[in-house]
Amino acid sequence: MRYLLLRMKRFCGFITGFVFVISGILKLLDPVGTGLIMDGYLDFLHLGFLGSLSKVLGVTFAFAETVIGTGLITGIWRKPSAIAAMALQGFFTFLTLLLVIFNPTMDCGCFGEAVHLTHMQTFIKNIILCVLLAAYYFPPKLLGHNKRRKYVSFAAVTASVLAFTVYSWMYIPLVDFTDYKPAAFLSAGHTYATSDEDAYEAVFIYEKDGVTERFGLDDIPDSTWTFVSAETVEKDGVEEKGLTHLPIYDDTDEQLDTLASEGKVMIVSVYKPEMKKARWIQTADFLERASENGFTALLLAASTPEEMDIALKQLTAETKAMLESHLYFSDYKTLLTMNRSNAGVTYFSDGYLISKWARRTMPDAEALKQIYNGDDTETVIDKSTKGSLTFQGFLLYIFAVMLLL
Repeated sequence: MRYLLLRMKRFCGFITGFVFVISGILKLLDPVGTGLIMDGYLDFLHLGFLGSLSKVLGVTFAFAETVIGTGLITGIWRKPSAIAAMALQGFFTFLTLLLVIFNPTMDCGCFGEAVHLTHMQTFIKNIILCVLLAAYYFPPKLLGHNKRRKYVSFAAVTASVLAFTVYSWMYIPLVDFTDYKPAAFLSAGHTYATSDEDAYEAVFIYEKDGVTERFGLDDIPDSTWTFVSAETVEKDGVEEKGLTHLPIYDDTDEQLDTLASEGKVMIVSVYKPEMKKARWIQTADFLERASENGFTALLLAASTPEEMDIALKQLTAETKAMLESHLYFSDYKTLLTMNRSNAGVTYFSDGYLISKWARRTMPDAEALKQIYNGDDTETVIDKSTKGSLTFQGFLLYIFAVMLLL
């Protein structure tokens, strides 16, 4: 009986640890997205003044969550691991209860961008984890003891997760869960429906002298026409929600969305224009290389013409002119979603998103030549597959080390 009880307690600890590790890793996969989630929580708690620390706080919480989960799975320091897990889980359960009560328009972010839960679903999930942790911890004297080799297992996984965090911080996510993922189609030049009602309109059918015509609500005919019927149809030029939209404006606020949807286009997206001189020079050099290799090179900034003029004052007249010749504007949220790296590069071909690069890994002239002459479909598959397999391999590695070592 005692053996079964110990097995049950370890099972509860393992399940909770598994959720903690997966949740933490998915948030560490995308530190920028995790920072946005933390921004939402800080605003909800009226702590917006800490916004500049949101990315650091989000990654710190995610790393702590992963380490605690690793402790639960490997079974080392069982009592401290269980207490830390209950404290963290209790805090987030209380926080989720507040979300259920006040229902703010924000995502819980429990599993980063990979899985989106409602506030109630998150609360139920947290209650289940609290029950599992209670079953694991009480009574503490029956927690048992770990095997010594599990200290090696814990250290190896923690070091690996730390390296993974550093990589994710410096580069773009290995797997993209946003709307701007590889193979996404860029729909341009349309009006976008914000709700189902926005996508449809009423049409009224009238008859006169044997002729039937359709009229909109604003042009109902006079009484000489006879009403026949009414129907609801999809509005012309309206795209469904969910299609990728990239707004592009020039300095006169004219919408130029089609610039990124025709031909081979390399876009450098700058969602924070307050960059150092060296980074602007790097951006200018890349735009020049891309243009020379046949691409339409665009610089999209989340800014205004006046702010950009101030940001570029530090540069030589030649470099400034180069940047301004490719300069257009978009909004902060769009650019941040499209490419997590500030001054990162995104490649579109005939409206399809083919590939992304962080600022640190911008393609050189030779790579640009190969991309221009290469097969876009092969590039999409290659990029997506490599990132996905690398991430899956990392997950398999850490769980193999925790369970088998």
